[in-house]
Amino acid sequence: MRVFIGGSRELTSLSSDVQARLDNIVQQEFTVLVGDANGIDRTVQQHLLGQAYRQVLVYCAGARCRNNLGQWETHHVAPPHATKDFDYYAAKDTEMAVAADYGCMIWNGKSAGTLRNVLNLLQRSKTTLVYLEPQQRFQTIATGADLEKLLAFCAAADVAVFERKLKLSQTLAALAQPAASTQQLTLLT
Repeated sequence: MRVFIGGSRELTSLSSDVQARLDNIVQQEFTVLVGDANGIDRTVQQHLLGQAYRQVLVYCAGARCRNNLGQWETHHVAPPHATKDFDYYAAKDTEMAVAADYGCMIWNGKSAGTLRNVLNLLQRSKTTLVYLEPQQRFQTIATGADLEKLLAFCAAADVAVFERKLKLSQTLAALAQPAASTQQLTLLT
């Protein structure tokens, strides 16, 4: 089982609830797919390093990883262009969504990148467990309707940014089609 763990760069600590979920992933010996960014990627790496966990694959955009604290195996993704912008780093996230069986995101409710990861997983009929940090709660996202419930906790200005950057309403409309999967996420609980 491969779990894509990611989250907001602005978050640099893990709640005890999130730590318990990570510990469960370790106990079940799942492979963790994690990025190389500062914030949650680095914080998750620190947690896994503290447990001497080896089943970790770090995804990096370009030839060099920004963070690989455990000197784990790496997967380098060719970015779409040389400018280090949103799309440059999103390329590795898309590949993690393809490779993963499930997602686990720690989200501040503002990061478009983290939301894009949830959307990428949903578009591939993969379930994501989202920890919404401001509310200190987990929510399972298996359908577009689940995501809409989560977005209700976000400020209108942030949702407007998501619409502009991610074409959110178009993606949600596509997810509402009957082919959308409703997998149950029981492995991470």
